[in-house]
Amino acid sequence: MESRQLWTFINAAKTGSFSKAAENLGYTQAAVTIQIKNLEEELGVKLFDRIGKRVTLTVRGERLLKHAHNIFNEVNIVKNELRPKGELDGRLVIGTNESLCFSKLPPLLTYFRQHHPKINISIVFESPEPLMEMMNRNEVDLIYLLGDPRYNNSWNKEMEEKEPIVFVCASRCRFAGQKDLKVEDFLDQPFFLTEKNANYRRALDTYLASKNIELVPFVEISDTEFILKMVEQNNGMSFLPRFAVEKSVAEGKLAILDVKEPEIYMYRQIFYHKDKWKTREMEEFIRVAKMDLK
Repeated sequence: MESRQLWTFINAAKTGSFSKAAENLGYTQAAVTIQIKNLEEELGVKLFDRIGKRVTLTVRGERLLKHAHNIFNEVNIVKNELRPKGELDGRLVIGTNESLCFSKLPPLLTYFRQHHPKINISIVFESPEPLMEMMNRNEVDLIYLLGDPRYNNSWNKEMEEKEPIVFVCASRCRFAGQKDLKVEDFLDQPFFLTEKNANYRRALDTYLASKNIELVPFVEISDTEFILKMVEQNNGMSFLPRFAVEKSVAEGKLAILDVKEPEIYMYRQIFYHKDKWKTREMEEFIRVAKMDLK
């Protein structure tokens, strides 16, 4: 059994197509077919059901896929252990969403600039679904996002940290400092919110709908920094991750409202694809992200 056969098998299983696997690997479709056939003959089992143009894994194929992922993970561990431990100088492509890009990435990237100046870092800013597609196409090395917990057998999850989402207002607002507020108390205030498809905005809308309440914001925009400025300057309200507003609160510009309901949390998560070789640069990014630098 050759490693290239297993890699071809993994790609065919992931794409559900010998032709797409061939395209990804730079082979001809005939070459992929031959490799899979040789693998099936060596193992004495049928790995794929071929129906029309699509191929699907058999039960034994599913079992082999798990072993194949484990084999390549072990190979990558060995490569990393044997690789010279010199200065990090590779390329790192990170997919992220707006709230983390604004609040969490600057101190993390500052750390990298100070300690690993030779690493070339590219940031891809997108919503979660496109980022997942990019990860599956190997267009990003890893994904660092805020949202509901996500799981997939094709991904390795390296981090899942719970983050509260809070109501915030200008520090001079009459609701600042009041205790045991209800959402209904301040819904008539001007709201500056993220767009409806944003994960925590969607969670807020779901809660309000359960109370037969509709909130029509004054402004909807994906730019967190802009929202913070508008809340401060216009004596308004917003609903944002606590980590995104802590600096403004500490500076006395904004205040977090004391609201018991809804209690909404999102999760900072880091993923990379199981077929991806975890480089030392990726390992260092994961390690530093877990430090949660301020």
